[in-house]
Parts: sequence; C-alpha cells; structure tokens
Amino acid sequence: MMPAADIATLTQDRGADALTIAGARRLLAEKFRAAGIDSPELDARILVGHALSRDHAALAAAGARVLIADEKDAIAALAHRRLAHEPVARIIGGKEFWSLNLRINAATLVPRPETETVVEAALAAIDATGPRSRMLRIADLGTGSGALLLALLTELPNATGIGTDTSFDALVVARGNAQRLGVAHAAFVACDMAAALGGSFDLIVSNPPYIASGDIAALAPEVRDFDPRAALDGGPDGLDGYRVIAATVPALLGPGGTLIVELGSRQAPAVTALFSAAGLGPSPPRRDLKGVPRALMARNAGKGP
Repeated sequence: MMPAADIATLTQDRGADALTIAGARRLLAEKFRAAGIDSPELDARILVGHALSRDHAALAAAGARVLIADEKDAIAALAHRRLAHEPVARIIGGKEFWSLNLRINAATLVPRPETETVVEAALAAIDATGPRSRMLRIADLGTGSGALLLALLTELPNATGIGTDTSFDALVVARGNAQRLGVAHAAFVACDMAAALGGSFDLIVSNPPYIASGDIAALAPEVRDFDPRAALDGGPDGLDGYRVIAATVPALLGPGGTLIVELGSRQAPAVTALFSAAGLGPSPPRRDLKGVPRALMARNAGKGP
C-alpha cells in the first residue's frame, strides 16, 4: 500500500487547486499503473464514476468539470482501497456476470468471466436434449452470489432452481439478486453442497472451492486477501469439493440429467476419474477463452440417452 501522504496527492492536480474529472481519471490511472495494478485506466474510470454516481458516457461528457473538495475526498478514499489491492468489484459492491448486474459482499466470490464457461456448457447440454422452453429443475451447489443459477434461469424461462450455500450472508445476497432481477422461480437453502436436497434434477451446476490449501498464500492479493477462504480452499489437493459432489450428485440426477462443474487449472484428469468412479459419465471438458479446461460435464451413466 502507498503511504497516506502519497494517497493525498490523488486529489491534487500537480499542485493546482482545480482538478477536473478527466484529470482525476488520469491521476488515478498513473498511480494504479505505477503500483502494478492490471487495467489501470478501466479501474480509474469505474472508481471515479462510482464516486460521482456517473456512468461512462456521463463521465466523458463532464470531463472538464472541476471537482469540489468532497468529490476529491471520495475519489481518494476509493483509490486508497484499490491501491491496497481490494478488487474494484468489492469496492463498488457489484459485478457483471452473463450481462447481469450482481451484488456481492464479503461472503461471496467475485463472479469471474471464466465461470461463464459453465453457463455456456450447461446451455449447450440443454439445447442438445430439447427446447429451452421445457420444464427443468436446476440446482447450484455453493451458489455464492447466485451467479450460475440466475444466469441459467434467465435463459430457461420455465425452469425452477435452488441454490445452496453454507453461508447465510451469501444466501441473503443471492436472494436479493434474484429479487432485483425479477427471477421469481429461484429458491435458496443453507446447507453443505447437496446435503439438504432431494428429488430429481435435470441440471446440477457447481463452482466448488478448488484451490489446494497450501497454494492459497501464493494467490494474487485481490483473491487471497478478499475472497472468502471457504470459497477457495479445496483441501490439501484441491479436490475435496469434487469428492462431495461425486458422493451425492448421482442420486439426484434424473434421467438424462447433467452435472457441470468448474475446474481449476490442471484438475480435469483427477476430477474426471472421481466422477467416473462414482458412476458418472464425463465428457471432455469445455475450455474457457484462455484455452484452459474449465467446465466438466458428466451424466449419470445408468440413466438417460
């Protein structure tokens, strides 16, 4: 973190009293770049916009306006947090996922673009077996902010879904996201993965904790210091969550039902072996935009086509 005296210079335009909106964005981007923060210009734009309650177009239109003291202070406070490596999404309290604006809190992961690969794989599996308009029952194990479940329910008009999480605080956020997005056919329950679920599901998705316990200290500070440990720690080898899924999900999948999980880097062979041993039939994993095997699909080998 940069010293407080240096943070204060974020509200000063090279010693001049007048600092415009455009000038504040430039100064923040310079500080962020010097601190080694990725996407410094984007972060500066988002944080200045958040401090001033203006979107991108409004910021650009008002770029020449001179900031008042309270606005400078608000921008400096947000910059201080980002320079401490707090993620922008946590500073502003939300993140876009699958074109949905989701709120987050300290109990939830920040939804990440690579997790959209799970949504893509799930929709492809649904499309391969029938129309999206049919009645479907979906579960999201470890739902967090509700990102996976809500993305799927917005694409599947007649589906009903249930999200589980051990964190009551996370479930409050997920339920609030569902209400704000107008997704009435989502329910949420506190339990460990599938422990409280029963009946038959057409689709089960999960982004379980998959970081090996010993690797967490080496993660980027944005993840290590701000994401909830319980949502990261997958046990000594990173596979504890997948073992729970392998032990519980086969009994919950209906005829032709599909399980799709997010994978950590280089975990595809081990998770494939776990699911195969549990009587599931895995398919080759779907890769994310970086080419990493990210979403593994499996069906109950004894059911469906």
